[in-house]
Amino acid sequence: MNGYSDPINHALAYAAKHHDQQVRRGTRLPYLTAAPNVAVILTRYGQDDETVVAGILHDVVEDCVRDGQTLETLEARIGDKFGSEILETLLGVVERRYDDDGIEMSHDERKEDLLDRLGAATERGRWVATANLVHDAGTLLADLARTEFPETVWARQPSGRDTTKWYRRCYDRLTEVRFTAPIMEELGQMVDALERRAAQDAKRRTTRSA
Repeated sequence: MNGYSDPINHALAYAAKHHDQQVRRGTRLPYLTAAPNVAVILTRYGQDDETVVAGILHDVVEDCVRDGQTLETLEARIGDKFGSEILETLLGVVERRYDDDGIEMSHDERKEDLLDRLGAATERGRWVATANLVHDAGTLLADLARTEFPETVWARQPSGRDTTKWYRRCYDRLTEVRFTAPIMEELGQMVDALERRAAQDAKRRTTRSA
C-alpha cells in the first residue's frame, strides 16, 4: 500500500480533531495516536477501507454514545460524513450508556451489554472491536515493559490488574460467537501475556510486603 485512501485520511483527520485535547488515562500522553494505530492493525490484516474507517472512528462514536448524543446527532456527525453503514457497524460494538429502554446502566451492566451485543455484531464490527482490543492490550503490555514500577501502570486501568479479566472475557466471547479471523490469534497471545504479567507483578508485590 502506497498510502491511505481519501476516506481513511478524512477519518484520521476527523478523529484527530475529536481527540485533540484528550490524554491517555493517568498520563499526559495524547490519546489521538490510538486511531492511526488501529488503522495500521486493520490494514496489516488486509481489511477494506470501510473497516479501517470504522476502526478509526470507534472511539469517537463511543465517546459520543457515552455522552448521550442522540441517533439523529450521530447520523449528522458520522453517518452523513462516513456512511450510515459504518455508523451502524460501530453502534453494534461500542459501549453504551443507556439500554434499549433509555435507562442508564451501571459500569458492570454496560460491560455485560457490550459482550451480549457482540453476538449480533457484523463481521466488520467484530474486526473493529478486536483491533481495538489488540491495540489497547498491546499498549498496556508496552507500558508495563517500559517501567520499573508496574503498579503505577496497573493503577491507571479501570479495574487494576483485574483489567486482564475483561480482555479474557472479550476474547472468550468472540470465540463463543465463532469469530475465527486471524487477528484472534494475536489477541489471544496478548491476553495470555497480560495474565502472566499480572500474576508475576502480584507475586512480586506479595514478596515485597512479606
